Amino acid sequence: MTGADPLIQEFVHGRYVDRTTGKTVPCSLQKVVTTESTAGQEAELLSGLGLGERLGIVADENTWEVAGRRIQAALPNSEAILLEHPKADEKNAAILKDKSRHVDGLVAVGSGTINDLCKHVTFADGRGCAVFGTAPSMNGYVTSTASITRDGYKLSLKSHAPRGVFYDLSVLAAAPVRMIRAGFGDAVCRSSAQVDWLLSHRLLGTVYEQGPFDIQAPYEPILLERAEGLVKGDLVAMRALTDMLTLGGFGVLFTHTSHSGSMAEHSISHYIDMFADPHPGTLHGEQVGVATLTASRLQARILALETLPPLQVRQIDDEKIRRLHGKSGDEMVKVAHAKALDAEQTRAMNERLERSWPELRSELLAIMLPLEKLVAAYAASGTATTAAGIGIAPCFYRRAVLNARDVRDRWSFLDLAGDLDFLEGFAEHEG
Repeated sequence: MTGADPLIQEFVHGRYVDRTTGKTVPCSLQKVVTTESTAGQEAELLSGLGLGERLGIVADENTWEVAGRRIQAALPNSEAILLEHPKADEKNAAILKDKSRHVDGLVAVGSGTINDLCKHVTFADGRGCAVFGTAPSMNGYVTSTASITRDGYKLSLKSHAPRGVFYDLSVLAAAPVRMIRAGFGDAVCRSSAQVDWLLSHRLLGTVYEQGPFDIQAPYEPILLERAEGLVKGDLVAMRALTDMLTLGGFGVLFTHTSHSGSMAEHSISHYIDMFADPHPGTLHGEQVGVATLTASRLQARILALETLPPLQVRQIDDEKIRRLHGKSGDEMVKVAHAKALDAEQTRAMNERLERSWPELRSELLAIMLPLEKLVAAYAASGTATTAAGIGIAPCFYRRAVLNARDVRDRWSFLDLAGDLDFLEGFAEHEG
């Protein structure tokens, strides 16, 4: 149970070879350790990472009690930096920067928000960071990007990965059940993200990399089979989830983008974070979990068609987008126009789809996780399958499904469905 999976160690030690390129995949992480307990190992785990002599132990009011107090006590020359109800935004990043100005490096004790803030702040000023995960709630522990909100707009910003990532399985298994289910939701989006990304690659020629999915392939079935144990304190199941989240995060190493684990399902989640007012307090992974089922249902419905109807030229109502989305409307209008196919492009795309749809359809179905398997795993783990199940009003969720295509420049089945004049009817039944 202690240590790291051999495949993960190959990445950390710079020995993993991408089978499609024949080249090793660079990795800036120096240590990834998964163990039943990190108690008594804190100083040893952090040694050799080059974080400096004086460390700031960054936690919030909850993670301080879970592990932060213990970790800080084990490091005599360290300083506690407590953030009160932090959010992953520029305001809290500025607060952390100010509070940590006297330390050499940061040790995050938490999950998504604390980890992203520490990565973002230290990347900006050249310091290093490490993280002790307190919940298996997302796949961002090892990534070199940070999800930060700026002026109400959620951005995936270039950052750097922590130098050390440490998973204490006893701590993770004791995390609130909703956070464990959130991690499950963030892990199983592999299928919907890959189908979206490959569709964009085949039709628009966008960059695509198979490597991120190769490394997850042996682990996804284990996670699905162990789903029931995740909420029963089963450390083997927790290890399966942790490994899958880590490998999902390593996908960023291949192309330095988050496309391999962040497509339509994450666009829907981003829309919720940006426009739900008030925000329902849902976790990132809870939103992604529900949105993954939505994206998968949309993909399944379109892929069930042996012949596609012709795409229509999108008619973009700029003022409606601005009216509906306030200060973020201008950016969404830009995204909508940048992605929209004009008349000539639409004609060419229809000709291409007429020729290639049977082959493309078969290719996408081959990599898509069958919807029934996905739903069965959700049921086994008790993961919510509807927006209402996580406290999001169904009417707002339907709005998110309909408009999320304009949040980011990533072309997905949301865009295809919109141009097929299929999206509005589909969205009416979601939530």
